[in-house]
Amino acid sequence: MSDAHVLYAVADRVATITLNRPRMLNALGGSMREDILARLYEAEQDAGVGCVVITGAGDAFCAGGDIANMIQLQIENDAEPIRHRMQVAGRLIVRIRRMSKPVIAAVNGVAAGAGLNLALACDVRYAADRARFAASFVRIGLVPDWAGHYLLTRLVGTGRAMELMMLGDRFDAAEALRLGLVNQIFLHTGFRDAIQAIAARYAAGPAAALAAIKRGVYLGASGSLDDTLAHEEAVQCALFLSDDAREGMRAFIEKRPPRFGSG
Repeated sequence: MSDAHVLYAVADRVATITLNRPRMLNALGGSMREDILARLYEAEQDAGVGCVVITGAGDAFCAGGDIANMIQLQIENDAEPIRHRMQVAGRLIVRIRRMSKPVIAAVNGVAAGAGLNLALACDVRYAADRARFAASFVRIGLVPDWAGHYLLTRLVGTGRAMELMMLGDRFDAAEALRLGLVNQIFLHTGFRDAIQAIAARYAAGPAAALAAIKRGVYLGASGSLDDTLAHEEAVQCALFLSDDAREGMRAFIEKRPPRFGSG
């Protein structure tokens, strides 16, 4: 299934959402925000999907917003489309965080502005060695959106976030790894195969446990110790007698890989 500028495919329980404006470095134009959001809902509802990957076509992940279109809105003195786009983007970010399934950003090239923040909203991020990053809003006289203030600050701290946002400098994949913005770097050659392989590992995991881990990590990052302990107690007791937990423990005793699948 595909929209004009957003592609969607499922293979080996991995749903891949591909931003598909390669000649525009996958800048967000038209209904792309709405289309990505719709595909996220589709993946969430599909029992045959265990993991979601967001990536870009060609040599870019996402260069951010469509600047030419923004200039036209300025000529027309019309900021309302910007408000609407930000509201959709907000729903998209929240959907990623609230999904029960892990969402991977496969950053195959430049990730700037909104493209950077879309990647930061994902649960884990893997980059090609050619990837480049920039919190570039300030270079066009704007502030980060797509929850950039929230996402980047939590990952790198206030001082570094200030510098990255206020200067808007571009940095490479090695620096992104050093800052903790990406989990691993893979060679550009074979990058998509590497992502599919690692995404399949997530997709093969025990779905209910993965969903609970995702909730627990975000709770641990922003909630209290008491809330985190309560979450762990409730979830662990609920999962203990599940088919996946029984299978996991049997596989451990039998020294074989587990075959999860109960959800």
